[in-house]
Amino acid sequence: MRHGCGRILRSILFFLVSLFLFSPHSHAMAEENYSFDLEEFEPKKFEWGGYAEIKWEHIDLNTDGAFYKLNYYEDPRSVLDRFTGALQLESRYKRGMGAFNLVLRAEAGRDDVGWSDTADVYEANLSLKPSPFVTVDLGKKVFKWGKGYAWNPVGFIDRPKDPNDPEEALEGYIGAGIDIIKSFSGSLQTVALTTVVLPVWEDVNEDFGEVNNLNLAAKLYMLYRDTDIDFAIFSGNSRSTRYGVDFSRNLSSNFEIHGEFAYLTDLEQNYLSETGTLTKRELSAERYLLGLRYLTESDITTIIEFYHNGAGFSESELGRFYQLVADADTQLLNTGTDTLFQTAKNISNMGYGRPQVGRNYLYLKINQKDPFDILYFTPGLIAILNLDDHSYSISPELAYTGVTNWEFRLRFTVLNSGRFTEFGEKQNENRLELRVRYHF
Repeated sequence: MRHGCGRILRSILFFLVSLFLFSPHSHAMAEENYSFDLEEFEPKKFEWGGYAEIKWEHIDLNTDGAFYKLNYYEDPRSVLDRFTGALQLESRYKRGMGAFNLVLRAEAGRDDVGWSDTADVYEANLSLKPSPFVTVDLGKKVFKWGKGYAWNPVGFIDRPKDPNDPEEALEGYIGAGIDIIKSFSGSLQTVALTTVVLPVWEDVNEDFGEVNNLNLAAKLYMLYRDTDIDFAIFSGNSRSTRYGVDFSRNLSSNFEIHGEFAYLTDLEQNYLSETGTLTKRELSAERYLLGLRYLTESDITTIIEFYHNGAGFSESELGRFYQLVADADTQLLNTGTDTLFQTAKNISNMGYGRPQVGRNYLYLKINQKDPFDILYFTPGLIAILNLDDHSYSISPELAYTGVTNWEFRLRFTVLNSGRFTEFGEKQNENRLELRVRYHF
């Protein structure tokens, strides 16, 4: 949902006023009274929290990259500075067998190109628990299917994560679901069945797929001999039918492995053929992931994942798109017309412009808590490698949480490789980012 900047600023102002009113410092003139109250230990009916964030980014643009030329051929520049402010509110009201969950996010940004702002309802759902074994969910929700950290091939009814920030909140979809769970005392410890009805109508989940359809998704969870296993299925006319399975298991207290496999049927895909023409094909594809998480005695956490996307573009298919953009640039220089650029933009919107559009990737994340006995300090690194063309992005970062409720993160991302490779043709060459968050 798009709103004017005035409304965004009013939201931020409301947050600051609320923060002051509810802050302990606003009651500094009240008499201090230390007492023991049993009600403080009772579950709260209403809980709320969230964070306010400011972020500064300095971006060196990749002026030789295909996506730079595609996005900036009318307004060339070599650098971009951006300031962004964001507010995320999370609340939960519980009464009896029901609970209402709400997640709101507003964001406004200004860079050298212009102003942008958004305000979205990430989640708004009613959860009913008529018995310890049954839960009914109605409304907008993030379902969080899959065991992968950076990617989730079986996340059939979730939006894709950003591998550079996979723990950030995502916007959910509107639906109705029911969970039924049963525990046992044998090798099979737990069984749970989740079914979800997901409508796609005008103004309801429109970006999920074809409108005017009701879709059904189901997931069967089992905890068998300390291994988490899920079987998932999606069926409906908004997207093609797909099947999936995932697992995760702790081999020891500090070593975990996980994996996902999905089979997608009857996909329709537009691609550039060998003749350079846009062609539609139908295919079935496999997506799978295998990963591990390992924690050392010195608090170094390592996450490694291999991801295969059988519905991705081949190296040669991506190369044809990059060549099209190069031809568009030549046409603009020689004739002053941008017809090929308009064609390339349309093709980019059909799939070539999405993140991680290739077929095989390796993901690595490493961080260490409190190195050299520096408390609340966590250095880390994220790397994403395209295994087909050997292009990559690498992001070292420093995080500090030593001030109560505050979080500071400094990150530098560099993208590297040659011409006609995925990361070599990206819009950015590198990006320096400073993010400050206040949690409440």
